[in-house]
Amino acid sequence: MAEETNQPVPSEAEATPSETVAESTQAEATETEAQPAAKKSAAKPKDGEVPAKAVAAKKEKPPALEDKPFGEFVEQYYIPAIQKVLAAQGIEDAKLALEKQKIPVVGFDSSPECWQISGSLNQDSRKFNLYFLDESIQGKKAFSYTTGKSQPSTIESFLIDERKMTLDLLVWGIIQRLNAQKWLARN
Repeated sequence: MAEETNQPVPSEAEATPSETVAESTQAEATETEAQPAAKKSAAKPKDGEVPAKAVAAKKEKPPALEDKPFGEFVEQYYIPAIQKVLAAQGIEDAKLALEKQKIPVVGFDSSPECWQISGSLNQDSRKFNLYFLDESIQGKKAFSYTTGKSQPSTIESFLIDERKMTLDLLVWGIIQRLNAQKWLARN
């Protein structure tokens, strides 16, 4: 014979979470089955209509700024962003231009032309160039600078450890590099 235990049946307040979830799931299933056919057919689109879910799914987010063509990105977004940050630093006479020319560093006379941002500060007494060797913001980049009327004598890599270039990262990199030369703020 099986022993009968006199354990009370738990009330709804005392029910375990799994019992409560199971009961609510059963109740929802019963309600769904009981819905009239008119409500179910109202959700179906008529001939020629596009379902609301399909319209929402077709909305695509616009491409990132960094995915725009190289020239457009640099001229419309990067150069203005650099000028804005330089103006915030108190440098109002910054001149920046995107040009395709040979690298003006000693020893690079025979190298092919590349896109570069040529910049000058302080009434053209300080000049710098940011080279895009692959015509892409994601490709190889280099930097050079000079003071006075001399030609730059060295070229250095620029943001080589970054996996994905963003507008903010590129602006940060050039500002950090100019600040390292003490061109933006005094010590």
